[in-house]
Amino acid sequence: MTRLSLWGRFLLATVVCAAGAVAHASPWVVGQVAPLSGPYATQARAYAQGMRLYFDEVNKAGGIQGEQITLVTQDDRGQPEETVRATREMLAQSKPVVLAGYFGDRNLLALADSGLLAQTQTSLVGYRSVDPRVLQVPQLFNARANTQDEMAKIATHLATVGITKLGLFYEDGPGAASVVKLVEEAIKPAGARLAGHAMLQAQGGARTADAVATLINAQPQAILIIASSPAAAGFIEHYRMSGGTAQIYTNSDADIEQLIKRLSVEHMSGISIAQVVPSPYRVSGRLNKQFRDVVATRGDKLDTPVSYAMMEGYVNARVIAEALRRAPKITPDQIAPALRSIDSVDLGGYWVSFKPRSNQGSRFVELSIVNAAGRVSH
Repeated sequence: MTRLSLWGRFLLATVVCAAGAVAHASPWVVGQVAPLSGPYATQARAYAQGMRLYFDEVNKAGGIQGEQITLVTQDDRGQPEETVRATREMLAQSKPVVLAGYFGDRNLLALADSGLLAQTQTSLVGYRSVDPRVLQVPQLFNARANTQDEMAKIATHLATVGITKLGLFYEDGPGAASVVKLVEEAIKPAGARLAGHAMLQAQGGARTADAVATLINAQPQAILIIASSPAAAGFIEHYRMSGGTAQIYTNSDADIEQLIKRLSVEHMSGISIAQVVPSPYRVSGRLNKQFRDVVATRGDKLDTPVSYAMMEGYVNARVIAEALRRAPKITPDQIAPALRSIDSVDLGGYWVSFKPRSNQGSRFVELSIVNAAGRVSH
């Protein structure tokens, strides 16, 4: 019995070692759990497509440390409980070395509260959220500017033309209570102030018409919008139809391509959107040109149309790949140190730096505007 037991242990150890060798030989998995169906599917799918564009280029060049990168996705339908469930399943089955491309305040906070990221020492790189509490989660990294940066950029721009009396429209959510304070702090250095603000509640209470009435009565020179594309589109349409004449500026969550689809040219004319990545439609910068060249090689094989969300996914994939190259050993626990070693890395005119106490890699913000013909200009 003793000899058999020892032999059995030897065989078991051999199988485990072999399994480890097979696991090492498999591709590096990047996992995304996002709303791939429902009202936010367009942005989530475009983000995933952008990541795949760059990972495919890396794989064609031989991969990283001799291995390919594979993006594995699961649909959470925008539901926080599904985000947690699908992430738990993905971590157990696909064993990603890093997570990426998550969407939603509630979703990210639920994931952080679940303890999954801390327990597995897994980093999440790239997400969409306006809740400032998300910035405090140590396992979450973003290679883009945050909402406060976007509002500060808009306020500084408006101050140059003497516009300092502002209004704010925003959506209900976990971080809604802190949105007004966040915006006030962001616009204060530019000498701007909020003349009024209105929140679109998720269930019952104030609706779009009430928010429009509140801000028309406040008479701001310009209105800042922090909201999703559907909510922003609904507000803009009602505001213009109600005779509102203030200039309108939105944060990057209000996807410009979706707004153009939802609104008439008349209502879209003059709308300005804060963008946190370079334009996917220009070829004037190195990053822009590299993105356009990769898109051109795919022809009509893209799953979704070119968009800012696709460019954001592309940029995020480049940051992930840089971290994988820097990691001495590509395991989940080594990704965070590798990311924090990224200091002043030029992605082609778009600089990324992670500081010891900040998981925000960029403060890049530029403004795009829709002209009278319904086209995007900068």
